[in-house]
Amino acid sequence: MTDMVRAAVQVGPGQIELREFPRPRTGPDDGLLRVEANGICGSDVETYRGHLGGPRPAFIPGHEPLGIIEEVGELAASRWGVQPGDRVALEVIVPCRSCQDCLTGRYQFCRNRKYGHGVTGIDTEPALWGGLAEYMYISPTSVLHKMDPGLPAELAATYNAMGAGVRWACHLGEVRVGETVLVLGAGQRGIAAVVAARAAGAGTIIITGLTADAHKLALARELGADHTIVVDGDEAEDTVERVEEITGGELADLVLELTPLAAGPVSDALLAARRGGRVVLAGLKGNREIPVRTDLIINRALTVRGAFGVDAKGMSDAIALIESRRFPLEKMHTHTFGLDDAELAIQTLGGDVAGEHAIHVSVHPAAA
Repeated sequence: MTDMVRAAVQVGPGQIELREFPRPRTGPDDGLLRVEANGICGSDVETYRGHLGGPRPAFIPGHEPLGIIEEVGELAASRWGVQPGDRVALEVIVPCRSCQDCLTGRYQFCRNRKYGHGVTGIDTEPALWGGLAEYMYISPTSVLHKMDPGLPAELAATYNAMGAGVRWACHLGEVRVGETVLVLGAGQRGIAAVVAARAAGAGTIIITGLTADAHKLALARELGADHTIVVDGDEAEDTVERVEEITGGELADLVLELTPLAAGPVSDALLAARRGGRVVLAGLKGNREIPVRTDLIINRALTVRGAFGVDAKGMSDAIALIESRRFPLEKMHTHTFGLDDAELAIQTLGGDVAGEHAIHVSVHPAAA
């Protein structure tokens, strides 16, 4: 094995460079992952464009890494229940595992965490914290999930997107059998939410998208959506009016707002929820203030919840759903890139490459 590891480094908005780093040395309490694939997230696109996160030091992106345990110390192997050769998926959050938040199940809000996979700067040793690299360091407190090694890497790499769909629709949204679910936004997580809602027994599932999302809306229908709404262009429909029409005026039991940066869908989410309904907000808006009609929330007795990422329960349930092979989730994956084309992978998911229609994109460092 080489002593140097290649990685893609974001050095600024719209700037990614390939660099080499010393291979991390591992001890009894940590490990090393040989990265098979890393899914590209919409937040990677917005961070690459400089729309999220603000100024930051150079870092290796990639917070959806899937790979094979290359090295693992004795203590770490016992704690994680893994051995060299096992396939695992990692979470972005690297908590301390000791504070009150961690010990009470709120590890995503750990106030002591110093690191995160795909977000920590290369100036923090041993630099290889992100999944857009041939090998990645596994910290003593990283959160790992074992995965079926028989799954194609492209399918297994959808674990994070599917985890979001499961958590937002099922765990936070509490979708029930027979309910009407409205998903605002047809990205990979919107489609994953459709799958999760269908698996949970939802009655009617509606998803919105743009004219440019025609391929995504078609896949959403194939994976469980009953109705699709195009919200722009010559064929644009009013979301709330269309939901009223579909439901006979009853509106949606659960609304998931997943659109990035757009303000209008927040109002649509509240207006499209029935009395006593539930709204889950997961679409980041770049820290902008978004007008909200609080009287509407009060008068309709709505429950509104914020969704921060994916937790261990969401991951494990999503992995079980993927491994069940109940849905043809491999159809979500549209593009595979090698490490040399990591920047192109991000641009492709962001819709910046003419002629390409991406849904789920992953970078495979060993690919040519």
